[in-house]
Amino acid sequence: MVLLTLGTILLVQAATFASVAYFRKKFTEEVAVELTATTIRTLRASLAEIPSRERADFVQRASQNEWRLWSRNLPSNASVEEHRPRHRPQRPPPQANDIRDNLRAFVKALNARLNDGTRVALSRGPEPRLYISLLPDIDEDEGNYNREWLVIPLDRIAPPVATPVIVVWLTGMGLLLLLSAAFSWHITRPLTRLAQAADRLAAGQPERVTPSGPRETRALAERFNAMQDTLAETSAVQRTLLAGLPHDLKGPLSRMWLRIEMVEDAPFREGMRKDLQDMQRMVDQFIGFVRGSDPGSYNFARMDLRAWLKEQVDAWESVGSPVSMLPCAVQPVWIQGDRSALGRLLDNLITNAHNHGAPPVEVGLRTNGDMAVIEVSDHGEGISAQRRAEALRPFSRLDDARTRTGSVGLGLALADAIVRAHHGEMALDEAASGGLMVRISVPRLPA
Repeated sequence: MVLLTLGTILLVQAATFASVAYFRKKFTEEVAVELTATTIRTLRASLAEIPSRERADFVQRASQNEWRLWSRNLPSNASVEEHRPRHRPQRPPPQANDIRDNLRAFVKALNARLNDGTRVALSRGPEPRLYISLLPDIDEDEGNYNREWLVIPLDRIAPPVATPVIVVWLTGMGLLLLLSAAFSWHITRPLTRLAQAADRLAAGQPERVTPSGPRETRALAERFNAMQDTLAETSAVQRTLLAGLPHDLKGPLSRMWLRIEMVEDAPFREGMRKDLQDMQRMVDQFIGFVRGSDPGSYNFARMDLRAWLKEQVDAWESVGSPVSMLPCAVQPVWIQGDRSALGRLLDNLITNAHNHGAPPVEVGLRTNGDMAVIEVSDHGEGISAQRRAEALRPFSRLDDARTRTGSVGLGLALADAIVRAHHGEMALDEAASGGLMVRISVPRLPA
């Protein structure tokens, strides 16, 4: 928008300058040239009445010693600006801000207008001078201008575009650009805030936007807030559905457990017990996912992640599970977290590693700047890079084996929801052993 405004200003300025130059040239040709030609004729007629020996003194007194007469041939460093150019010596390079560059067109037009043998010439030397012929003794065919010339210095004539004018023009352009930048910022700032709010919404941290700026950006912010409200209502309905269904299934499952225990057929009873265990595991996954995606269910507190992680891994090792913790830094790593939610997160990842990977499971902790990084790796086949994003989606099952283990595809999605609730990120990568590595990054607190 700043460039668009600048381009518009420059285009308008160029059009203005072109118009001013055109009318100025027209005025010079039609008015100034005519008046100057009349003045020259009057001057010549006046000097013709004065004796030749007195003309030089008269010119000096009348001009207060500014003008003088040159009663010889035209100096070699001067040339007549003919309307129809003839062969003349090459001019030296023009100097900066030389007034003669702006007078040449005027002198040509003046020579074309004068019809009594009068000629006007410009000097080519370092000192700008204007020569006006007074006596008609001339041999134009030979290029000799032998007459009296009125010499007028041009040093005191200021150029048409002086330095102060350029400074004022540049200052005005700068002020216009500042106003343009302020106006553009007024328009784009609400859009920037809206883009940031969209990023937070995509990261699972919705935040309302205060409508501001022009009418269109205010309307866009209001639509964005309305969309967030609709998404929140949809999410609430989804959580209610996912939470209500498993809760309602608990009663029938409990009664089925009782009836199975009363069956005398051992093979039948054992098969039904395994099916019920799978169903119970599915119900627990639904409940855990609903609880993990509900922001109001978290109780955050300051905790030492290193000590807490060591306790969790020791609990798994105490029951004979092939889980080990890699060596890590001795100093505590403090975060703001929910112990219960992080416990579900770690249990979920270790259980997934046992069910879909291969032991042993290794848990590591390190720091990366202001982030604490937890890495859970297994020795299985891993997940291909093309399907890792799919694995994080709810109800995504990458193989049929998960249906036999009572999985509904919510394990990694639940872990991702818990990490986002802690303002962190979760990524899937390939472990050094070739298995799957789940990398969790959460913000650290100052020690």
